[in-house]
Amino acid sequence: MNHEHEVRQLTEVDRRKFLQLSGLATGLVFANSILSIESAAALPAAKLPGFTAFAKSVKVFKGEKYYLVESNGIPAHQMMVGTKSWQQQVPTIQNYAGTNAWSIPIKPVIATNPMSAKDHFLRGAIALAVNGVPIFNALNNRGDDALVAGELDDWGGHCGRADDYHYHIAPTHLQTIVGKKVPIAYALDGFPIYGETEVDGKKVTGLDAFNGHFDVKKNYHYHATKSYPYINGGFRGVVTEIEGQAYPQSITKAFRPAGEPLRGAVITGLERVGDSSFDLKYALNGSDFHVKYTASLKEVNMQFIDSSGSIRTEVYQRK
Repeated sequence: MNHEHEVRQLTEVDRRKFLQLSGLATGLVFANSILSIESAAALPAAKLPGFTAFAKSVKVFKGEKYYLVESNGIPAHQMMVGTKSWQQQVPTIQNYAGTNAWSIPIKPVIATNPMSAKDHFLRGAIALAVNGVPIFNALNNRGDDALVAGELDDWGGHCGRADDYHYHIAPTHLQTIVGKKVPIAYALDGFPIYGETEVDGKKVTGLDAFNGHFDVKKNYHYHATKSYPYINGGFRGVVTEIEGQAYPQSITKAFRPAGEPLRGAVITGLERVGDSSFDLKYALNGSDFHVKYTASLKEVNMQFIDSSGSIRTEVYQRK
């Protein structure tokens, strides 16, 4: 397949983004750069059910074919505590804004050939929670259930290789904020994701393989469930897959080498000490350790403090 031709064609049709693809030793992957014709900064503000509850930190704009959603990717709730398998990544703010805002189709369309998340979309987000946090496939990039593997915190999230926080299961805790009658998230095909009950509080029945169904008005939507796939199990709506990711896709940029699993580590706390400063505490072999850091969109300053109080400082410039 000629991906360069495909991306160019999509840009002309959708008036949205094209991603520059680059070849690496492990094959083609998304490069950390995008070019967008449409920017959230140039569009009128809009309202989308669910997001309004987080209007102070999440902004929604309406374009020609997409709602564009801006956020910094950091939720108001606690993070990381409860993780049993940690790769030494920490939550930092992300630049989901302007040309890198999240794209949600205004008029989603049912696909002739829906795509399952069991063997597709193992990279990148497949949905966006109404608090501005992306939701990834319930399966990690190795094809394992991230929840069963113990990789997730008590809120169903963890950090990726770019120190980006995201969920892998439905953030049902948001329903206590937005209520049962509005979505807790939107799949990237544009269809809403509701909680574990119908909007009238009744039990959810008749879900398809994608965790969705039609309501009495013939409108399609997904639901959260306690069992796999937890969220949308793929896309019943039209969406494009490029190199294992749903398109359009906001990107993250790693500012340091990805961490390795720290066997036996248990995260015991993550204190927010400022708007973009945190103190992550973890226990290992009976001793306590800290990672204290401040992250902006330009620089990340990290202090690694061992059980004796010794401090190692690392400073990274974001590109």
